[in-house]
Amino acid sequence: MSTVEFDSKFDFLTSSLNSFAYNLTKNQEDAKDLYQETAFRAMTNREKFRPGTNFKAWTFTIMKNIFINNYRKKVKRNTIIDTTDNQFFLNSGDKAVENDAGRNILMDELKKMIDGLDESIKDPFILHYTGFKYQEIAEKLELPLGTVKSRIFFARKALKQKIKSHYGDYDLVKTKLAYS
Repeated sequence: MSTVEFDSKFDFLTSSLNSFAYNLTKNQEDAKDLYQETAFRAMTNREKFRPGTNFKAWTFTIMKNIFINNYRKKVKRNTIIDTTDNQFFLNSGDKAVENDAGRNILMDELKKMIDGLDESIKDPFILHYTGFKYQEIAEKLELPLGTVKSRIFFARKALKQKIKSHYGDYDLVKTKLAYS
């Protein structure tokens, strides 16, 4: 396609391109800039247009792609990356920061209670608490499976009694642990 023929086709689409640019930008000045950028790119890349294809679709695609690229640049430019240390709570809103001190104290007290158990029931209980299965505990401690199960049961029972004597109502403590 010759330069004259290309320019005449482009001139014929000027009003349509200006309308499309305004529809994309919703601003007269931005639409003029978008049209101008589209004209520049179309003219500099005229050798890439293949004769026999839709010239209007080619130019509108160039305009749409320029608009999208500019929009992405604008969004990226408006993104603020905060590199300061997070030493302050800004705009924390309605989220409250929980203090784990009460839970930590309770867990320390429970660990002391477990340490106070008789060795014969403490060892199977700790192994069970850390995730070992009954059979694994029985093999590790070289005890019958039933003995391991009963010792874990007695350890639980002894802990419940210690908790009740220390805190009073066991159900209240159980509720506190469930919510912490």
